[in-house]
Amino acid sequence: MIAKPTHLFDRDFEWRHLAAFVSRRPDRPQLGVVSGRRRQGKTYLLEALTRQCEGFYFGATEATETESLALFAQALAEYLAIPVPTRFTGWDEAITYLFSVADSLRGPVVIDEFPYLSKASPALPSILQRELDRGVSRGTPISLLLCGSAMSVMGGLLAGSAPLRGRANLELVIRPFPYPLAARFWEVTEPRVAVLLHAIVGGTPAYRRFVNDQTPACLDDFDDWVLHTVLDPGTPLFREARYLLEEEADVRDTALYHSILAAVASGNNTRGGIAGYIGRKAADIGHHLNVLEDCSLLRRDADLFRSGRSRYRIAEPLIVFYEVVMRPRWGLLESGRAAPIWTDAKPRFFSQVAGPHFEQMCREFATLAPSHVFGDLPGDVGAGVVSGGREQIEVDVVVLGPAVPGEPRRVLSLGEAKWGDVMGVRHVDRLRRARDLLGDRGYDVRDTVLACYSGVGFDERLRDGTDGVALIGLDELYDVS
Repeated sequence: MIAKPTHLFDRDFEWRHLAAFVSRRPDRPQLGVVSGRRRQGKTYLLEALTRQCEGFYFGATEATETESLALFAQALAEYLAIPVPTRFTGWDEAITYLFSVADSLRGPVVIDEFPYLSKASPALPSILQRELDRGVSRGTPISLLLCGSAMSVMGGLLAGSAPLRGRANLELVIRPFPYPLAARFWEVTEPRVAVLLHAIVGGTPAYRRFVNDQTPACLDDFDDWVLHTVLDPGTPLFREARYLLEEEADVRDTALYHSILAAVASGNNTRGGIAGYIGRKAADIGHHLNVLEDCSLLRRDADLFRSGRSRYRIAEPLIVFYEVVMRPRWGLLESGRAAPIWTDAKPRFFSQVAGPHFEQMCREFATLAPSHVFGDLPGDVGAGVVSGGREQIEVDVVVLGPAVPGEPRRVLSLGEAKWGDVMGVRHVDRLRRARDLLGDRGYDVRDTVLACYSGVGFDERLRDGTDGVALIGLDELYDVS
């Protein structure tokens, strides 16, 4: 197995799969597809891989087909150190030539930002399919990795009737760091600071470089950190949320998409609620919601207790922060008036950014937690509304056991999450009522663990006398080993 370089932080899972892919000495072509949202470290990872195994790396740019072919020819000539056509007439010739020199390749071929090439040359995936298929019969020993950040494009490479469907030996998505790992990456040891930091930058590793490795050492440093990083027009992080949307190929009317994201960030998380917020009919925004989902900027989370019901959630924390805090006062922020704007926006930050983000982190905790916490490994984790008569009880963290045909669905845990409230017996009573209603509906609630998640703590009565209730504070939230 190829050793992972010491400068790579974590990414053990991803490195293991990539190393296994390139370590195989195939007697036929093999194809890998690596994708992930921007700034997750895909290029950093693949460049390290090609250096370790002497592979050929080509990073595409936004360019015409002619320019891209010239750059590809130049890079290939430098790598092979043999005469290469100075200019290919098209990708048909370029890919045919690449496969013809497969025996001279010392390692894998990595084509990064592949969507730039396929946008200018739509036939490129079909050309690759043809050469891969020919290479199978000819025994061409080439390992090809295609990488890209445009999730709508990369997600379609192997889907449906796409030319490359069924040809891949590896499909790897590079995801943001989970919240405990993100805290380690940012070297933040105080859990409350870690939650607030994660509510802004999430688990995207590149953002630490965007702020020149500045991290808030303690809670007292947090306001200054916000003012001198994400709200400072002189830092790359300041405009990053806008770029995330503008860089997506399928996004045309960015103003409308930002309005949709602002609606979700403000708590309007159903299709009807979003449509009402932006002044459109629900039927008119279906395409836009699908585009945001395909770009992995928006997620639709199913209600675990109501079939056919779902709520939308923004997948990138920085976009939530931008829509709630920055976009309403963008002009003033650009003029350098961050301090009064942050003072005014902090209540909204805690209620619309940190609070909902904490709830999502608690759901992630339920996914990451060892099986003994809830008695079994979860089948589904999410949120849901429990209905009974005129009652509707929203449950923030629902953990269901795996579905077993012919048996009632087990409810492993019902939890309530409060970022800024001390939790007490009344919260447990709501969860008990929800559990009883689910039992009446046929769910298996015999071993259901009631869980209270709090960012500020629990009252004494809850700590002293509530058997069978899991109390999960910030220390427990970050202790998922």
